[in-house]
Amino acid sequence: MNRNTNTVVVGSAGMLGADLVEALKCAGLKTVALGRSEMDITSPESVRSALGAIAAPGLVINCAAYTAVDKAESEPRAAFAANRDGPANLADECRKLEIPLIHISTDYVFDGKFSRPYQEEDGVNPINVYGLSKLKGEEAVRSRLDQHIIIRTSWLYGAGGRNFVKTILKLGLERDELKVVSDQHGCPTWSLELATGLVRIAEWVQSDLKKTLWGTYHFCGKGETSWYEFALAILHEAQKRQARRGGVARLSPIATSEYPTAAARPMYSVLDCAKIRAAFGVERVSWESSLARLMGGLLGAPQ
Repeated sequence: MNRNTNTVVVGSAGMLGADLVEALKCAGLKTVALGRSEMDITSPESVRSALGAIAAPGLVINCAAYTAVDKAESEPRAAFAANRDGPANLADECRKLEIPLIHISTDYVFDGKFSRPYQEEDGVNPINVYGLSKLKGEEAVRSRLDQHIIIRTSWLYGAGGRNFVKTILKLGLERDELKVVSDQHGCPTWSLELATGLVRIAEWVQSDLKKTLWGTYHFCGKGETSWYEFALAILHEAQKRQARRGGVARLSPIATSEYPTAAARPMYSVLDCAKIRAAFGVERVSWESSLARLMGGLLGAPQ
């Protein structure tokens, strides 16, 4: 693979996909962006046709997924079609074209019973339909394509799409009080930071396929927190920028048992990211720093 080949981003209209397309272009890599209208990953024919129409595809990065965690409990067919069958179709076609695939997965493949950060080799045991569908997608990629990289990430947020940061900002202007779960712990990850890491890996793959260490990796924001502490940080950043008028009078911590949801969540899903740093030199920054940078882009500099 070289810089004359195209890096194909599947799911380019999503939060991560859009950031990744821009990051690849800024790095000078030839990029083809495929949204749902250009490729339906649940259809083998659509995958074959879309990839077949691209001149010199050298790498596929799959950012497409079904991510509605609670809705997946009542829509398992849709979740498995996108998160299991889609990656399988991509891996099949990548094998035929002899090109590598980077696939994005999730911390929700774990059950959250650990008390130390999860490593890539730890046993998986998803506790909801979404997590199971993503695990089956991982297994489909591994069984079909040797030249693959699977990256598990967690608590993804960004400027685009629906995510926790934007929800807290919106509700902070609408309500006098917010109750946020305080006993679930994980690692917030800015989609742009993950995109930057993916560019680093894409460049590595370009430099020498034979030296690329294929397999499964973890990447997330540096440090761990709870949803409650994350919400506090979001509102603090907003207040520094005088972005709220009125807004939340009080933010209250609650237990998971006080906030029932259709899908169970892991209580602890912190990811150990030492492996990706050792293999590709991908560095991380603190989730607090990433959040501040995003908020600067959304709301401007502190007042």
